[in-house]
Amino acid sequence: MSKEPFIGMDPEEFRKTGKEVVDWMADYLRDAEKYPVFSRVKPGDIKGQLPAAPPSEPEDMESILSDFHRIILPGITHWNHPGFLAYFANSASAPGILAEMLATTLNVNGMLWRTSPSATELEEVVVDWFRQMLGLPAEFHGIIIDTASVSTLVALTAAREAAHQQVRERGLSGRADLPKLCLYCSEHTHSSIEKAAIVLGIGQDGVHKISSDAEFRMNTGALATAIEKDRRDGWLPFAAVATVGTTSSTSIDPVPAIADICQREKIWLHVDGAYGGAAAILPEMRYVLDGCDRADSFVTNPHKWLMTPMDCSVLFTRHVGTLKQAFSLVPEYLKTTDGSVNNYMDWGVQLGRRFRSLKLWFIIRSYGVHGLASMIREHCRLARHFAARVQADKDFELMAPVPFSVVCFRYHPAGISDESSLEHMNAQIMDRVNAGGEIFFSHTRLNGHFTLRIAIGNIATSENHVNRVWELVKAEGDKLKQR
Repeated sequence: MSKEPFIGMDPEEFRKTGKEVVDWMADYLRDAEKYPVFSRVKPGDIKGQLPAAPPSEPEDMESILSDFHRIILPGITHWNHPGFLAYFANSASAPGILAEMLATTLNVNGMLWRTSPSATELEEVVVDWFRQMLGLPAEFHGIIIDTASVSTLVALTAAREAAHQQVRERGLSGRADLPKLCLYCSEHTHSSIEKAAIVLGIGQDGVHKISSDAEFRMNTGALATAIEKDRRDGWLPFAAVATVGTTSSTSIDPVPAIADICQREKIWLHVDGAYGGAAAILPEMRYVLDGCDRADSFVTNPHKWLMTPMDCSVLFTRHVGTLKQAFSLVPEYLKTTDGSVNNYMDWGVQLGRRFRSLKLWFIIRSYGVHGLASMIREHCRLARHFAARVQADKDFELMAPVPFSVVCFRYHPAGISDESSLEHMNAQIMDRVNAGGEIFFSHTRLNGHFTLRIAIGNIATSENHVNRVWELVKAEGDKLKQR
């Protein structure tokens, strides 16, 4: 006797529960500011409220949603809160959320063109729209990956392939004929570069960090010297990574000069514009990508500054053939006869691919290029506004230029020069403000100095929020001064 297929929730229950969930989502987006931005739970609090073993019998959705509100929400740090200023923003917009719901419902795997033609062809179109928005050349072709860390790993794998050392076929292990491979980046480059080197078998020893200037930009003279010395010492330089918007200070490396060196030395140039690259959609900020048209690969993340829900990173390259040479591996069951289409599984590590282009398509169409540019322009203005308040106060100092929407600063009252004392005071200011629940910001270290850092980029952050940050920080500084 045959059984009915197991379908779980029936359509009517799904419809009813879905409406309740969407209603809550709409309220949450409207009222996110009512939550404490920084989760106040202690380690183990969430886990301690969850059963150690899975349920053996089905549970009703009402109970599951109740536990979501009772257990899970208190342990959420609210990235969609307008007071979230700790890291590069990745606020989710309503159009992007709706697209994610549709993509999840369709649940396609875009590994081959034929496994969902719309997924592949929409990705081709949206990525090219994005290329045009950034002002990158037409010979750049792109793919949507999850994060810039993986995009960079993919790009550096292609760079290793371009070095013609037969690593794909013969690997690295035990090869006496293979010179030591090395790549270059500044001392302020994102940690994903080192992680990529670890995965690629280059190792951390093969990541040669170049010193920076007073504005935390790569020193190109030091880069040229390092390449020359490394060649003499038996290294094989194969790639350099420049950054447009470093993580700590958002500095912009001198990409045109780095491109000159890479072209002369026949080294792959990868540009990490994960944060700062999106600013190039503003005509007046197109300069931040100067020289990037000469890069071999370039990455930027719509999920950082373009209101796209996590995750969505776009990797561009002018060398699709090299990318496919590094990654294409087609078992018999995935072979197709149409060579005129893109099968994106050949462009990277992953076989399974989510329908990420749908949310970026929704967002670009919903806001338009001008709308997105206006938001970024406003965030940059707010950063300059905050920086001006820092500069106008004798007890505070700017610690780095403000090219985008991140401000690095610290409390530094007259008469105190001991670095340990300054670090302690600034850490106190940060911890006390964060404990209040209105604001969450973070710190970094620049030239060895403990540095406070606010990153403006949330869709809902306004001048009122930025002013409130200053009021809270200033008040805590004044308390310290009175002691």
